[in-house]
Amino acid sequence: MSAPSYAPAPGHAPDQATARPHAGPTAAELLDFALRTAADPEVIASLPLDPEGRTWVRLDGPGGSEAWLIGWPPGTGTGWHDHAESRGAFATARGRLTEHSLAVRLPSEGWQSLELAGGHDRSRSLGEGSGRAFGEYHVHEVLNESTAEHAVSVHTYYPPLPLIRRYSRTGPVLTLEHVERPADWE
Repeated sequence: MSAPSYAPAPGHAPDQATARPHAGPTAAELLDFALRTAADPEVIASLPLDPEGRTWVRLDGPGGSEAWLIGWPPGTGTGWHDHAESRGAFATARGRLTEHSLAVRLPSEGWQSLELAGGHDRSRSLGEGSGRAFGEYHVHEVLNESTAEHAVSVHTYYPPLPLIRRYSRTGPVLTLEHVERPADWE
């Protein structure tokens, strides 16, 4: 399935979350793509929705990026995770998603459990037509907290996801539980 054609929006100045540590689209360009794709009713209608589990369809992302259209039944979420060295963005096409994230750069490797200092938790609610971009090693969880309504979103990553690290969290303690690789998602 192909997503709409890609052209970057004018006026996106690079910042910390959009700098180019390696070639490919910036986080701002990924967000622009996610927002435009989330606004395309034909693409959104192409996603089969399951009443109990998340569903997804891979899309053609801009500039060699990886993109996904994801359906979120009421009460579902991702759990805490990061996308390793991939920068990314996501936009809500239908419903409302909540993102909990950490406003701190964690070491990329060499740890199993960390106790987080206070003041690093962030939460945001993303309704239809809104989204957010993020840089490498961004630790977050995304939830559909609705008890009745499905949510649908578009996610894009560059470079394509080399792995996802999954974490558990108990209070201030974040523990690396396992690492998933692309072969695990097929």
